[in-house]
Amino acid sequence: MSLEIERKFLVKNEDFKKVFYQKKQLKQGYLNSDKNRTVRVRISNDSAFLTIKGKSNSTGTTRFEWEKEINSVEAEQLLLLCEPSIITKTRFYIKAENHIFEVDEFYGDNEGLIIAEIELNTENELFKKPLWLGTEVTGDKRYYNSSLSKIPFKIWAKIYK
Repeated sequence: MSLEIERKFLVKNEDFKKVFYQKKQLKQGYLNSDKNRTVRVRISNDSAFLTIKGKSNSTGTTRFEWEKEINSVEAEQLLLLCEPSIITKTRFYIKAENHIFEVDEFYGDNEGLIIAEIELNTENELFKKPLWLGTEVTGDKRYYNSSLSKIPFKIWAKIYK
């Protein structure tokens, strides 16, 4: 069990693809996407995880997180029980001084959306912002993966005006 402290940003362009050192294909679904807690199943290349996250604090940067590795067969079976709309994306890992940005390029109903996340040790920790990093969306629940599974990016123009 731990606290997750992260900030999220939109990505301005695909320049991050010139500097990534690793990438993974992710598929994930939600067994529970309640606003007070989420239970996620994720398959990442050859690994699979069950993750429980608590409600974010008022700034949206910090929340409780518990994660356990499970086998891929179990994860595939759990995905069948998930709420509608499985999320698929490629995650790119980019080093920026002492930090690592995880940049998610979404597919399917969320195609066109690219979000960068950085995990920090404290909420006020300073970090270098790469030139491809755009507007901060930390705390904007529309960009939570659990929200994207319910209200995908492709229909935002109809809902958010």
